[in-house]
Amino acid sequence: MKKLIHSILLFFSSLLLMSAIANAQFKLSGKITDKKTNQPISGASILLQGKINTGTYSSDNGFFFIDHLPDGKYELQVSYVGYESFNREIIINKNMKDEEIHLQNTGLFVKPIEITSTRAGKDAPFTKTNITAQEISKINLGQDLPFLLKQQPSVITTSDAGTGVGYTDIWIRGTDATRINVTFNGIPVNDAESSGTFWVDFPDIASSANSIQIQRGVGTSTNGAGAFGATINVSTNEFHDKPYGQLMNSFGSFNTMKHEAKAGSGLLNNHFTVDARLSDISSDGYIDRATSDLQSFYFSTAYFNAKSSLRFNIFSGKEKTYQAWDGVPQDSLKTNRTYNPLGLMPDGKFYKNQTDNYQQTYYQLFLNHEINENWNYSLAAFLTRGKGYYEEYHSDQSYTDYGLSDPIIGNDTLSSTNLIRDLWLDNYFYGTTFSLNNTSKILSWTLGGGWDRYDGKHYGNIVWAEYAIPHDYQYYYNLAHKYDFNIYWKANKAITSNLRAFLDLQYRYIKYDINGFDDNPNLIQHNRYYFFNPKAGLTYLINDKSSAYISYAIANKEPNRDDFEANQQQTPKPEHLGDLEAGYDLNERFYHLHGNLYYMHYRNQLVLTGKINEVGAYTRTNTPESYRAGIELNGDIHFGHIWTFAANAAFSRNKIINFTEYIDDEDNGKQQAVNHGETDISFSPAVVGGASVSAEPVKDFSVSLSGKYVSRRYLDNTAEMSRSLPSYFVNDMQFHYSWKPKWISAIDFDVMINNLFNVKYLTNGFTYTYISGGKIYTDNSYFPQAGTNFLAGINISF
Repeated sequence: MKKLIHSILLFFSSLLLMSAIANAQFKLSGKITDKKTNQPISGASILLQGKINTGTYSSDNGFFFIDHLPDGKYELQVSYVGYESFNREIIINKNMKDEEIHLQNTGLFVKPIEITSTRAGKDAPFTKTNITAQEISKINLGQDLPFLLKQQPSVITTSDAGTGVGYTDIWIRGTDATRINVTFNGIPVNDAESSGTFWVDFPDIASSANSIQIQRGVGTSTNGAGAFGATINVSTNEFHDKPYGQLMNSFGSFNTMKHEAKAGSGLLNNHFTVDARLSDISSDGYIDRATSDLQSFYFSTAYFNAKSSLRFNIFSGKEKTYQAWDGVPQDSLKTNRTYNPLGLMPDGKFYKNQTDNYQQTYYQLFLNHEINENWNYSLAAFLTRGKGYYEEYHSDQSYTDYGLSDPIIGNDTLSSTNLIRDLWLDNYFYGTTFSLNNTSKILSWTLGGGWDRYDGKHYGNIVWAEYAIPHDYQYYYNLAHKYDFNIYWKANKAITSNLRAFLDLQYRYIKYDINGFDDNPNLIQHNRYYFFNPKAGLTYLINDKSSAYISYAIANKEPNRDDFEANQQQTPKPEHLGDLEAGYDLNERFYHLHGNLYYMHYRNQLVLTGKINEVGAYTRTNTPESYRAGIELNGDIHFGHIWTFAANAAFSRNKIINFTEYIDDEDNGKQQAVNHGETDISFSPAVVGGASVSAEPVKDFSVSLSGKYVSRRYLDNTAEMSRSLPSYFVNDMQFHYSWKPKWISAIDFDVMINNLFNVKYLTNGFTYTYISGGKIYTDNSYFPQAGTNFLAGINISF
């Protein structure tokens, strides 16, 4: 370990020397703005061709800089979606001044209204982070999207297989995926019944994303499952006016491989575009047999004219993963850290097809139209089609649990058998969204909303049994239907030249009918919910570089299917959240700072009990009163155009005011109540932090070192040390080199070393406490993550 640390110190010392040499060269800097409005343009592409070929993108304030430039003549090219390209010859020398570049609108209507209507705007009084495609692409070597977001503020990630490929999950501010609203192009993605998002169902979606916004807290009104802790808004609807192509291949530890091909037509006949992607990802996983075999495609075609755009998307993901969702038993961690108990048969071998198999396809149609300079609207229709099953071997299964009588064979009456079963989910999710937008300098507003319907079939078949069950015997068949309607009105008014007021009013109606569960087919649920979710706030623009905001937002959320199934004796109540946010932003040319405070007060929050059901999903129970309160800090700073340091930290208290634990008593079939008073909310750490330092000592070569710290988390709400995940601090290192020959756009080489110091750490787990023979027992299982491992990739851009 000491030798490794010394080697890293020596390496960064050599970077310092190289950067000192590089400082003898020159730099180009400037600002990109809209020619008509003079507003800064973020994300514009800046290319420089001459003695060397290089490029960059403009920042949120429109600024850009390119360093390590030899003197001489260069061709400067600037482009951005919906604007005419800018070309000019410039001379790089010591007398260079900042470039002021104004881009002219093309006349085509390419604004993605379906995205902007649900996102928080630049001056909206909510806590948010915007992530560009360029930031994502630097680290996209095959891991799922949650792992590409792991360095964002208050974010924690986990992987069932331990590698970031396959089943992965994300927490934001300690809240799990069932409270994080996810949309693709403004279309709801969360599963209608569980409210969760299964990232394994859309492998490599990050390669088609052109921007992502994370809102922490309630955030602005959006479509789909109510945001109850955060929102992840992904946009794939990017306008490419130039043809392009990419071939990407990566490989790494645990036989992880990714192959991707992506291409776009550019603007055809001044009106049409076509974009497509194919991806294949596979991995053996760190955990035993936790293999992943993932395929996906993305296709988008669009038509543009001066006033309108029409776009159709179809993308699909297919996955086959060996089940690892039960974790590793605590007693195996020291002796067999990768042990996977699923699929174990009586002979000690493991069933080879203990797999999850699912395909989900998304169809999206968008119409955007500009009525005049101040009015526009967006209409969208969508269909999500999902179908699949998970197969599992079970030993010693009672016939009565499957609705069968005990069979008699000869003189013997059998009460149980070994069997293999397939549990199916077959569903359609479809609906519409809309937004009508009015913009002006004094008042801008949006009237939007959506309607969707979910039709799901749940059924199970026994495909093999050792004794007396016919092949493909169907032992349950249940239907579920869910309707979701919401309408919202958002307004942003300039009270003075520096003060902005924001108001957001949403009404949401949910109708949810469940016609039985697999273990209780006669339990019928018919539930209706009527929610009003108001939000209001103020933003004060201190100057053109800094601002402050305050907001208060209310959210309500319905229970999900698992909550009804786990609480069959008492109907779970909907949750209520009041979220107070206050923050400050400072955007200087070479550094950015942000800080915010939050207080999230819950009534009837459904908190995790630590117990899981048969597919690894956590069961929850209502608690009358709880809260999350904290401070979040993040920022970045550039030193000498070569070094960049970025960091974020979140400090919080996450408490249940008065928690009562119910322990199963196997001696009498009842439960014993234990009051713990004020306790920590499960899976909610007091401290989450991240930091990175990166250097570009010579042009097109960079190296970065990043770290992530997560303090102790509890598996349930008892705050017992014996039922917890220890704190951890994990470092990653990445090397990047971009070769830009004249005969091709670029060839990028990347090497990523994950868990650089081989830390043994746990990111997830579950616990079950029970009484037997008058004694209390606790069974814990955990999800260990891989030790030091690597990914390496080559990306060829045309």
